[in-house]
Amino acid sequence: MKTYIALFRGINVGGKNRLPMKDLAALLDGLGLQNVKTYIQSGNVVFRGKPADTEQLSKRISAAIEASHGFAPWVRLLDTPTLDRAIRDNPYPEAQAAPNTLYVNFLAAVPPCPNLDGLEKLRGPGERFELKRDLCYLHAPEGIGRSKLAAGMERLLGVPMTSRNWNTVAKLGELASGD
Repeated sequence: MKTYIALFRGINVGGKNRLPMKDLAALLDGLGLQNVKTYIQSGNVVFRGKPADTEQLSKRISAAIEASHGFAPWVRLLDTPTLDRAIRDNPYPEAQAAPNTLYVNFLAAVPPCPNLDGLEKLRGPGERFELKRDLCYLHAPEGIGRSKLAAGMERLLGVPMTSRNWNTVAKLGELASGD
């Protein structure tokens, strides 16, 4: 059995795409996945399953949610080494002291033609970002609510992504290593 981390995009945000974590856990269990653990309502799950192609498994999970809840969320599925790399490669370790200002954007793929100059132009005072393969770190000391950089990141990177703050990334690391 292998440990996986599923990051769901756009569920339980602003009253849309409602998917209670209890329902999500039951759905994953029904797919034959084991030791399903959810973390907060925004769609973070750690589970164990047979080694599989992560892209195919994420599509299977999304299709099951569509069948049961009427919407198909994008799911970024990670294995434990990928999450460990995200934690280990953090270019802003000093920002961990204020973990709600540090974000990891988990990308669908390595961006083929990222517009880094465009990102640089959107960067606000004190903001920093660093693209590392299929991860893009963002340190936004003033938060991401009004950050033009955060708002334009996916468009300028050119690939789908889902973002998690450092608290969530660290907690998922704990949950994944506890299996």
